[in-house]
Amino acid sequence: MLNMKDISVTFNEGTLDEKKALQNVNLHLEKGDFVTVIGSNGAGKSTLMNMISGSLKPDIGSVSINNKDVTILPEYKRSRYIGRVFQDPMAGTAPTMTIEENLAMAYARNKKRTLKIGVSKKRKATFKNHLETLHLGLENRLNAKVGLLSGGERQALSLLMATFTEPNILLLDEHTAALDPSRAELITNLTGEVVNQFGLTTLMVTHNMQQALDLGNRLIMMDKGQIILEVSGEEKKSLTIEKLLQEFQRIRGQQMDSDRAVLG
Repeated sequence: MLNMKDISVTFNEGTLDEKKALQNVNLHLEKGDFVTVIGSNGAGKSTLMNMISGSLKPDIGSVSINNKDVTILPEYKRSRYIGRVFQDPMAGTAPTMTIEENLAMAYARNKKRTLKIGVSKKRKATFKNHLETLHLGLENRLNAKVGLLSGGERQALSLLMATFTEPNILLLDEHTAALDPSRAELITNLTGEVVNQFGLTTLMVTHNMQQALDLGNRLIMMDKGQIILEVSGEEKKSLTIEKLLQEFQRIRGQQMDSDRAVLG
């Protein structure tokens, strides 16, 4: 489904600010894989996501989706294959447009463009059915401006917009980090439900180590632009935060603070 081969990219090459953002990264996701990604700040997590979405191009290496090489495809052309939810609840939606209009745009993402009306009665009914799964009452507010929604409501809508067309790849970029604990828990639960419902191939970056352990069938840890640890299946199920920190310390070969924020 997703294959990244020998991906490397360097920022500000040849200057004092040179940074090797990704170094010989290889990552393969089978259909239905749900991979959580953790790592310290600057580990390369966001760069990895941007490389998949097409907002960045590698210096070396290739990216393919569904056996199609998309390495040189720009972001807008890759969008037909990819759904993405960002950290900022204000991103990914159009605040001056209604819920209905936002959903219509998302619905058309992987469809052939036509001159037909944007929202038919049948499509409106479909939107309502999907909104009902959020349990937030948004199905009764189709004509409300998205900018008037709370952060949690908007992030739930963003998640729905990114998933209900069943993209080949779903990218979740710290999508609960900006929410209060109760809303973060809501979006985390919705994420698990939606990914399972549609069997979506998913890559989720998170600073929440417990969230990384609770969700998905695979986990990867990044550091200094490299994937330094990968666990899956029963091994992942038996992991704890303490074990993850110990493994990080062992791989890095150095002492570190006991503060769990080291991977946040």
